[in-house]
Amino acid sequence: MLRPRIIPCLLIHNGGLVKTVKFGDPKYVGDPLNAVRIFNEKEVDELMVVDIDASRNGVAPDEKLIAQMAAECRMPLCYGGGVKSADVVERLVALGVEKVALSSAAVEQPSLISEAAERVGRQSVVVVMDVKATGLLRSREVVTYNATRRTGYAPVDFALKMQEMGAGEIVLNSVDRDGVMQGYDLALVDQLKAAIDVPLTVIGGAGKLDDIRELVERHPVIGAAAGSLFVFKGKFRAVLINYPDRAQRDLLAREL
Repeated sequence: MLRPRIIPCLLIHNGGLVKTVKFGDPKYVGDPLNAVRIFNEKEVDELMVVDIDASRNGVAPDEKLIAQMAAECRMPLCYGGGVKSADVVERLVALGVEKVALSSAAVEQPSLISEAAERVGRQSVVVVMDVKATGLLRSREVVTYNATRRTGYAPVDFALKMQEMGAGEIVLNSVDRDGVMQGYDLALVDQLKAAIDVPLTVIGGAGKLDDIRELVERHPVIGAAAGSLFVFKGKFRAVLINYPDRAQRDLLAREL
């Protein structure tokens, strides 16, 4: 039986693991490799790692660190940040990364999605849409470079274009809900799920397991990703890497 994937998302900044709020104010929360080892022990479904400096600073992915993480990971690994060519996509897959995520490059050179899918298979090509409310009407818009540049794309339109170009998965990342821990943008999730055929993963807003439950009750086959939920504990946001145990995940699947 297919069930939702519950996915921790780790952010890399200056070589360390951080957590942001609305894409700003990064707080150091530990060492990336140590976090991977802990998540191994917790038997997570999948792990997403994003270098938030790479694209903004125009630098290539840190292939040494990525190779170390891929070697440690006992679960599928998705990496994003600084990927600007199909050659880089191919190299990362060769290092052991199962999925490569593209964001700003997908906006600037949509043909890269097709080329990457041809080389490594569309199941390994993920497009991340960072979405933010913009303008006087506060309409949701795809943004890039850590939400510093507007693209003019509405989320559903962009997702459909990326699906057509060959993306094997779409990740919806809500800038306005990042680190706020007050629930996912379910209305936008509903729109995207109704429009696209490829798998959808959602991140931004999960503050408790009930937020994931609410998401997967509406859309049972979906990726439920979170950052703060899996690195903080309690109202004072003490750093503690955590993840639902097997019994909690089985209960969630049975309730659907």
